[in-house]
Amino acid sequence: MAAEYTERKRWLFLGLPFTFTKYIIKENVITIDSGFLNKVENDCYMYKVQDVELTASLMERIAGLGTVVCYTGDTTHPKLILSHIKNAKEVKNFILESSEQARMQRRTLSTFDIGAEMEDMEGDLD
Repeated sequence: MAAEYTERKRWLFLGLPFTFTKYIIKENVITIDSGFLNKVENDCYMYKVQDVELTASLMERIAGLGTVVCYTGDTTHPKLILSHIKNAKEVKNFILESSEQARMQRRTLSTFDIGAEMEDMEGDLD
């Protein structure tokens, strides 16, 4: 498994990398570096990634690209989108495996709708 991926957002036209957005995916963090005049750098820790999705429109498939969507617990980017990148399936799998490893290292427990389940159980007891 690679220790790092660096991908550029690309145009759908022939998959050319003429944008100013770069995605850096490491084992512990995802960084989005965007902008030309106003640079913005945004990070999301891998342990916050809860789910990963790969989409590829017809035009993306023709150009050999894909879009990876990461659903996170991050406040600035709850839905982190890596648009029009090459090697999208590899990147998706890397993020999925790295996020699981990061959660295991931090001993982080995913807690989804625990309150809702408890309310349902209380209703069943009555």
